[in-house]
Formats: sequence, structure tokens, C-alpha cells
Amino acid sequence: MQFDDRLATVLRHRASDGRAARTQFRQLLDLLGARRGAHDRNLLSAAWLRLGALGETIPAPDRAAMIRDTGWRFRNPELAAHLAEDEPEVASAALVRADLAEEDWEALIPRLPIRARGFLRLRSGLPRRAMDLLDRLGIHDRGLPLPDLAVQAVSESESQREDPRAREPLELTIPANPANDSGEPESGEESAIGALVRRIEAFQRARAKGAPADTSPRLPLGEQEETAHPPLMGFAFTTDSEGRVDWAEPQVAPMVVGTRLTTDEIRSALRAWQRVERAPVELRGAPQIAGEWIVDAAPRFTVPGGRFYGLAGKFRRPAPHPVASSSLDAGIEADRIRQLLHELRTPVNAIQGFAEVIQQQVFGPVPHEYRALAANIAADSARMLAGFDELDRLARLETGAVEPLEGDCDFALLCRGLAKQLEGVLAPRMAKFEADIPPSPLVVPMALREGEALAWRLFATLATALGAGETVEVAMRAEGDAMALTATLPAVLATEEDVFAAAPRPAPGALSAGMFGAGFALRLVRAEARAAGGDLEHVDERLRLTLPLLTAARGDPSPGANRQERRRPQAR
Repeated sequence: MQFDDRLATVLRHRASDGRAARTQFRQLLDLLGARRGAHDRNLLSAAWLRLGALGETIPAPDRAAMIRDTGWRFRNPELAAHLAEDEPEVASAALVRADLAEEDWEALIPRLPIRARGFLRLRSGLPRRAMDLLDRLGIHDRGLPLPDLAVQAVSESESQREDPRAREPLELTIPANPANDSGEPESGEESAIGALVRRIEAFQRARAKGAPADTSPRLPLGEQEETAHPPLMGFAFTTDSEGRVDWAEPQVAPMVVGTRLTTDEIRSALRAWQRVERAPVELRGAPQIAGEWIVDAAPRFTVPGGRFYGLAGKFRRPAPHPVASSSLDAGIEADRIRQLLHELRTPVNAIQGFAEVIQQQVFGPVPHEYRALAANIAADSARMLAGFDELDRLARLETGAVEPLEGDCDFALLCRGLAKQLEGVLAPRMAKFEADIPPSPLVVPMALREGEALAWRLFATLATALGAGETVEVAMRAEGDAMALTATLPAVLATEEDVFAAAPRPAPGALSAGMFGAGFALRLVRAEARAAGGDLEHVDERLRLTLPLLTAARGDPSPGANRQERRRPQAR
């Protein structure tokens, strides 16, 4: 046979009556039961659908009889899995009839329903690994426990078979008093029925005392233990015009329908036909609903007519109160934020890399218009990465996961240079800094790189917020063991109630305080100052930056300065 078109031939015919349906079902069993063949996938899908459709028209006993017939080969595990989903007698016949290889059994058994796995215990000839798999899945034989009396009866019956005198007929004697209320058999007269009765009694006694825990699957005979209900976190409800619950979700309706809500907030809402928002309510009753709840509801009105007829809303459990913990691990919190920023950096780095590839024409010529767009994308990506770095540094500083670098710098010299550098940027706006900074050095315990970053963020933030014709007065003085820098706020920042949360629209130009605005930049300056032992405060429409000073002789922080103990920086 060069072309096997038997399956297509069978599917080409339609079963018009019951006899034709049985014939086609038997033919499909024969063809699908063979080992996996080279049939077309679409043809096989049609065959499985036709087999299922025929199974719905043929009674289960007839299908089981055809499966038990030994005139066809049953070597396909897919057919066994398909028939195992049918009625119990069909599934049992299929699993007893299947002739599969050991690896096929191991792949098939976990796919079978639990009921069908139990049928495999009724057949013999299963491979050893398949039996071990059934044991691991909890499929065990069911049987009554064998009591000691039954063992004794078996031994007595064996002795009787060995003794030829036991085969002689026994003389039946009827006692004068035939009543035997005790119900106990005479010694040596244990019968097979008596042994069975005692086995049943022993099983019932063991079950009454409490059998050991059995993890094997059980039939649904009402023996399942009642499982604990999950905690109820909320449910919808409606009330009538008097505040009595007249409907709730089905799982809680028997416990709350008829309950009248009598809190002051709900009574006033019912009188005024108003909304109820976050009203505390305490319910009593079943454990699932007992306790404190929060109610949010809205008034209901009839359509048409507009007559008020109750509330509709939802009960929800109040949020747990946060537990204050002074021993919060700042390192874990910083690690979580760094992980989040890493997940944000990864796609931005990829976008920036592809944009630079296009802009630099690495793989070939690119039109200039696309190169300009790629350059803009690369620049935007760089700004985003710079913003992520600022977020990372603020998170590290505020959680104490980073320590300042060792070193010192002349903060007065840095501020004088920045004020002079920004004059050219502010000149087109007729704005300026009036800096009153002493010429003498004011050395603070900050590394040069960190001191430059702090001073730049502060001056750039103020310069970005300056309007046309505005002036910022900057004064720096040594106050005892600390350096104090005060600066007036520009008008756009002076109107903010919390300058550290301000987000004013920046003025057009190349100067920027950062992608997150002036408030975030000032928070970062404050965090850096506090890490160095100082602070940044908003006092009377002025910013006041304080940093501890170093003594000229020793280069150590002055003992009176409010500076944290410096430690060696961690490797990053």
C-alpha cells in the first residue's frame, strides 16, 4: 500500500443510523488505536471530533463492548487518554484493554482523571515503573482491614482441609433452649460468613475510633472534612429607605440581609439622601462578617419618578494600621529601589544604543532626517538615565545606604565660581545673583566632586526659577563651627507652601535643575547636606544651607558641628 487513505475513506461517509454509527465508531477505534501513524494533522483532528460525536449517540455499554473486543490493536496512548474521559465503564474498558509501552504509561498516567487512575489498579500486567508512579500519586487499593479472628478462621479452615476427619458430616443437635441472645458463635464453629461479619465490625470500630490520616483520593461519599472559608474582604449590598440591608452578594446574603445600619453617618445620609464615604460600621454575627467594616455607598432613586429608595454600595475591611518599626533595614529598602531603577535603566539603555547606531550610521547610510531624530532620542535617553541616577542617589541618601566620600573642599570658592559662571546665562533675562561671599576659604568636610554637585544643584535650581529682572541675594558666613549660606527664593518658588515638593514650569533655556523639577533637586541638596552633617531649611522665604566647617590645624570637623561620624565609602 503506497498511500494509506483508510482514515479519509472512513471520514468521508456519514453515519445515518445507529448501525452505521456503531460501524464507523469501530472503524475509528481500529485506525486510531494503532501506533502513531503518518496521518495528516487536520485529518486526525477531524477523526477525534468524529469519535467524540459518535460517542454521544452510542450507549456506553455498547461502546465498552466494542472496546473490550480483542480483534483490534490498542497501542495509542492518545486514544487511551481520550476514552478515559468518558463514562466509568468505557474508561475502565479502555484502560484494561490498552497495550502500551512503559514510557507511554509513564506519560499517560499523570494526564488521567483521578477516577480513571483508580481503574488501573483493576488490571494486571502494568510495568513496574507505572505501578510506582501510581503509588506516588496516591492511588492505592481499597479493602477492609483483616482482623485477628479472620486470620484464626483461615488457619482453622486450612487445618480442616488437611484433616480428613473434618470432611465427615456433622450431627446437628438442637438445644432445649434455642434462644441465643449473646450472638457469639461456639468455639470451633467459625464460618466464612461469621468471619466476614467480624471483619465488617472491626472496620466499623476502627473507623469510629478515628482512622489514621489518609492522603489517598476518596470518593464523594460525604466524608470530606469541611474546609476553612477564606477571609471575607468585601461585598456589595443595597438597603431600603430605612437603612435595612435588602440585598447582598450571594455568598454573604444569608448572613447580612435584614441587618439595619444604624450609625450616625448612615442615618444622616438616609435623611439627606446623600452619599456615604468611609463610614465605620461594626457587624455582629457569623465569623466571616463579624468585626469592623468601612462602608461606601450612594443613594438610589427610582426611574421614572426619582423617589429615594435606599443606598447601594460596598462593605470593605479597613486597611491594617502600619506598624512603626525603628529597626527597618535600610539596606533592603535601598536594594529594592535599586532593583526597580535597574529594570527601568535596561530598556532605556537599549533604546539609547539603537539610536546611537542609527545616528552614527554604523550599519550603513541613513537619511539625515532620521539621524536627527535618532540624535534627539539618544539625548532624551541620556536625560532619563541622568534622572534615574538622581533617583538612585536620593534613595540611597534618605535610606542611609550610601556614605559620603572622604575629602574636603573650599565651599566658598565653589560658590563664587558658580555665581560668576551663571552671570552669562542669566544676562538675557536681566536676572542675576548678588553674591556676598567672603574671600577667605570656608573648608567643609565634603569631597570636591560631591561639593561641586551640591553647589551646582542649589545654584542651578535657583537660576532656573528666576524670572525676567529678578535678583537672588546669596550670603555666606561662618557661624561658629558651621558655614551658613542663605539665598532669597525667586517669586515662583516663594509662593509654594512646601518648596521641597514644588514643580514649577522651568523657564526656556539650556539651564535645568533636573528632569524632576525644582522640588526634587532641593530634596536631593537637603539629603546630601544631611549626609555631610548639615541641613537645608526653608525659613521666611529664604533657603538656609548649613555645613560643618573643618578646623585649619587638624582638618577634622569642629566638635560642636552637627555632623555624622564619617566612615569609609562603600564600593559601588
